[in-house]
Amino acid sequence: MTLLDVRGLRVAFGEKEVVHGIDFSIAAGEKLALVGESGSGKTVTALSLLRLVQNAEIGGVADFAGQSGGNVGRAEATRDLLSMPEQALRGVRGKEIAMIFQEPMTALNALYSVGDQVAEVLELHEGLSKRAAHEAAVQLLADTGIPDPARRARALPHQLSGGQRQRAMIAMALACKPRLLLADEPTTALDVTVRAQILELLTDLQRRYGMAVLLITHDLNLVRRFADRVAVMESGHIVEHGAVATVFDSPQHPYTRRLIDSRPTRDVMPLDSTRSEESLLAANALRVSYPVPIPGIRGWFRKGAFVAVEGADFRIASGETLGVVGESGSGKSTLALAALGLLRHEGALTVEGRPWGEGGAADRALRRVMQVVFQDPFSSLSPRMTVEQIVGEGLTVHAPELDLAARRVRALAALADVGLSEAQFPALLDRYPHEFSGGQRQRLAIARALIVDPKLLVLDEPTSALDVTIQKQVLGLLQRLQRERGLSYLLITHDVEVIRAMAHRVIVMKDGAILEAGTVERVLDSPEHPYTQKLVAAALAA
Repeated sequence: MTLLDVRGLRVAFGEKEVVHGIDFSIAAGEKLALVGESGSGKTVTALSLLRLVQNAEIGGVADFAGQSGGNVGRAEATRDLLSMPEQALRGVRGKEIAMIFQEPMTALNALYSVGDQVAEVLELHEGLSKRAAHEAAVQLLADTGIPDPARRARALPHQLSGGQRQRAMIAMALACKPRLLLADEPTTALDVTVRAQILELLTDLQRRYGMAVLLITHDLNLVRRFADRVAVMESGHIVEHGAVATVFDSPQHPYTRRLIDSRPTRDVMPLDSTRSEESLLAANALRVSYPVPIPGIRGWFRKGAFVAVEGADFRIASGETLGVVGESGSGKSTLALAALGLLRHEGALTVEGRPWGEGGAADRALRRVMQVVFQDPFSSLSPRMTVEQIVGEGLTVHAPELDLAARRVRALAALADVGLSEAQFPALLDRYPHEFSGGQRQRLAIARALIVDPKLLVLDEPTSALDVTIQKQVLGLLQRLQRERGLSYLLITHDVEVIRAMAHRVIVMKDGAILEAGTVERVLDSPEHPYTQKLVAAALAA
């Protein structure tokens, strides 16, 4: 039975149409993946089905044959979601069609416990009392695999890990046993092992409840493992659709072939044996801890300590990439911040053989040796500064002798190095970050780091927020810059495929400790520690 039949769906913002008359359908209990890069229109398509897109003009037909209360056998007449009165549509949202949003930290209300937020759905749609709704919410959290669900139900969203927040979102979406689940990038921000767990959970719950699922994603491995059929979107059009095996094995459209061929590829120069023994950055017994309150009377007199990194030893040679891989909370980002001299630490940390991270003029002189590229370029670039101000900012500190004209020349050269020019973007230096795509913003962030001629870049998840094709372009850019400039990289990531494509050596972290270290071939092809084996196995399965 066809559960949802969408015909001629159009979405426009003013005069700009972003979804151009697309057609697709979902059968009861089927899993359909809508695949495409950012800006392809896939999320807008899903949101428009429930008319959740503000200031949008939506046209077409979306016939939905839901069932009253989720009870099989009590089918209602087909209804057009796009023409239903708002009051009637409110009864469909959350009850018959539910949605898992992409980023649970922003989708969940920060002021209410996750249990209260799940219970609210049951009170609203099922008419349960507060007590009954709370008990049902705890059971739903337990069904999604959250440990100690009664305690976690009382927690605020920020007190849960990323995987637990995503499970809470799933519990909320499934509270009323909907007939159709819209899952918008449900695993994008998660570690590879947590991603595998969430995928298994969704598969199990989909079978148990007999739901249909519309999966919105750019992760082709996720589609291959989860979906029955796939529809590929480009620029608001569905350019190819069919069974997953057919589309992946014999893609017909050039865009589909480009997506499938977008896995990271290794193009790394071998280390120069004459320089491989020189340490550009070295750490010995590095330890980073944070003060935490101690409960009870003892906490009146002293603080406890949370050890984020314990006894870390590593070194990075000139022209080398050291990858640091681990799940969220493993300590890898803390390690990066300590390496940048931004956190107090114990143990020895040296840059070019000189002590680092102790403050004062000595650190300032070394600061230009090491620069950083952050995970999310949109949040790391000031929206109030122009490209000229952003890229040239480092020169005002490290090359104050340069006048405005000289700084502009250096800024344009740095931008050209990362593939951005005034020929592509007229008045490039006067533009603002919001005028660029995600991949272009990451190129701006790299240009900002390069302009002071550093020897080492700390790359903190530099591609995790990017689409697969853009990820491949940025990794290719970083590989080229390393070859041309002899740069060293400290690469922080949870993506084993990125490590395999970029790194010469890798260290594996868990709970603040380095569990395994060695060449990338040895560690990833023949892992010795059980945790490393689990990471590699999860990456292969993904």
